[in-house]
Amino acid sequence: MGKLQLTVDCADPGVMTRFWASVLGYRLEDPPEGFSDWKSYWLSIGVPEEEVEGAEDDADSIVDPEGVGPRIWSQIVPEAKVVKNRLHFDVDAAGGRSVPLATRKERIGAEVDRLVAAGATRLRVLEHDGSDHYGVLMHDPEGNEFCLH
Repeated sequence: MGKLQLTVDCADPGVMTRFWASVLGYRLEDPPEGFSDWKSYWLSIGVPEEEVEGAEDDADSIVDPEGVGPRIWSQIVPEAKVVKNRLHFDVDAAGGRSVPLATRKERIGAEVDRLVAAGATRLRVLEHDGSDHYGVLMHDPEGNEFCLH
């Protein structure tokens, strides 16, 4: 079985890679061996110059520093996002259901504040009376939905 890579369509890979690296505790991926920057690499494999403008300064992918999670690639696409995602990230920001609900709410609130400062938008709280579930639905800097729980 092959390794999993997640691809996020976007307008600005630099913004997206830095945002998601911050959310997930990932790091920007280094250019392939033998290349000083990503632009040189992309040009070497035939990607047109106009598609790699500014690539020397910004990685377009992030990796889990522990090597466990999937690589996430931010791919430039010409069209803007227009509908709700059919797939989104759920991020455990609270430590799981073994953590008391009040503590989870506090942890999620702190993470929401941090991510809003990093460019996210808070959409709504996800909770129901009598339920042990609590989360917050958010948008990343380009409007992709994700949940903190």
